[in-house]
Amino acid sequence: MTFHMPAEWAPHDWVWIGFPTNPAEWPGAFDGARRQIADFANAVHADGRGEEVRLVVAHDADADAAAKLAHAGVTILVQKLGDVWLRDTAPVAVQKGAERALVDFGFNGWGGKYRMPGDEDIGARLAATTGLPTDTQHWVLEGGAIDTDGTGLFVTTEQCLLNPNRNPDLDRGKIETLLAGSLGLSDMLWLGDGLMNDHTDGHVDNLARFVAPGVLALPEPDGRDDPNAAIYADAKARAKAHGVEVAPIPSPGRVEMGGEAIPASYMNFYIGNAAVIVPVYGRPNDQAALEALRPFFPGRDIVGLSSDAILAGGGSFHCTSQQMPLA
Repeated sequence: MTFHMPAEWAPHDWVWIGFPTNPAEWPGAFDGARRQIADFANAVHADGRGEEVRLVVAHDADADAAAKLAHAGVTILVQKLGDVWLRDTAPVAVQKGAERALVDFGFNGWGGKYRMPGDEDIGARLAATTGLPTDTQHWVLEGGAIDTDGTGLFVTTEQCLLNPNRNPDLDRGKIETLLAGSLGLSDMLWLGDGLMNDHTDGHVDNLARFVAPGVLALPEPDGRDDPNAAIYADAKARAKAHGVEVAPIPSPGRVEMGGEAIPASYMNFYIGNAAVIVPVYGRPNDQAALEALRPFFPGRDIVGLSSDAILAGGGSFHCTSQQMPLA
């Protein structure tokens, strides 16, 4: 039976979203990150117009905190986890005919940099709550490292997938074979580096996202000091050479925290049933980015939400979420 990984804009049954549990990972921003992730969960649920939201919290005390911030329709799920980045640690769904299945990949703390108890097996435990058949893969892959348009075409970065801190024994060809066999991804667009100072070693979901079959949204640099101008140009050239249509989206430009450029990006949006939730940073291009995405998602609200506190922990909305397609 053929199978494929659906595009994110395909209808969802539910979405898992991680809720912050460790203040040390959010210095000076812990309470703000909790509020912003709850705002994200509420916007995805959209008072029942969207999809079921399963907000994953590590402890009963976190459940109480989450319940005070989340709308009544948001489900609170207690499961031990170290960090909120469920895009990378939760199982990935595939469609096999009319049936769904899950694929649970290995996880090593983003190349051994950030190991936290609970993250190593949260994928298997979340999969077990669904009753769906699950394929366990014994190699490392984070969900934020890939994006697909649902046709078998997908995009990644060399910086992440070929990084020796993930799978030192796997070359490009072996990785392509494994992704075809596990997720049905058969046409691979390799970009180069991800954003500067990205803790994930260049996850593609912060750089480039499919917004329609064969159409890849990519940022355009803003200002002479945009730290990712060369990265955007290289990605655009590679995408066009692969025959992919490029949809330009404004970049937020140079955003700093503590005097250092941080990987702020509008690309870390989440495509829900009722709304597309886009991280914004109080920058001049915030509204322009929302308008650039609007034509691709008719019938969905385009919602910009502040994400600066979440970014202080290393990611944004898409990074905290993993969707389950509708059967």
